[in-house]
Amino acid sequence: MLETTVRPDHANAYRLGGLALLISVGVILTALGFEYLGGYAPCPLCLIQRYAFYAGIPLTFLAMALVAERSRIAALLFFVVALGYLANAGLATYHAGVEWHFWPGPDTCSAAQALPANPADLLKGLDSARVVRCDEATWRLFGLSFAGWNVLISLALFAISLQAAFAAKAREQNVSHFNAM
Repeated sequence: MLETTVRPDHANAYRLGGLALLISVGVILTALGFEYLGGYAPCPLCLIQRYAFYAGIPLTFLAMALVAERSRIAALLFFVVALGYLANAGLATYHAGVEWHFWPGPDTCSAAQALPANPADLLKGLDSARVVRCDEATWRLFGLSFAGWNVLISLALFAISLQAAFAAKAREQNVSHFNAM
């Protein structure tokens, strides 16, 4: 009878990577839902914070695909994703501080939009112009804005992705040890 066993480190890398992937996709879908269904227009800093998720989702998927055959590369990808989420937590912390007026935000978050060259278009432009400021939280839950929640979620994703990197690396070491026997 053929017996198959799943190595714990192999399963852990998949499990942790899958959890990070699920959370990341959920966060982006939630952000897009708030934007397109809820009418919450993102500020420039909000849009920049999405980059970690836009990069992290495909990289996490690729790392999960490589765990079985190329665990060293998978570990590296998980580590890169973890660093991306850590950087995103820093950016979200900065953004939350701007919202709480601990420090000033970038000029792009409060600058006026360009005026139309044609005077007739000026009145039309004023009706549709909407400046989304980075220093005003448009939504809060339990005292945390979107940026505040992003800090917590990005830190959690950092920890999960880092654990996935260690699990994939442990698999590489086990495979090397097994092949040496």
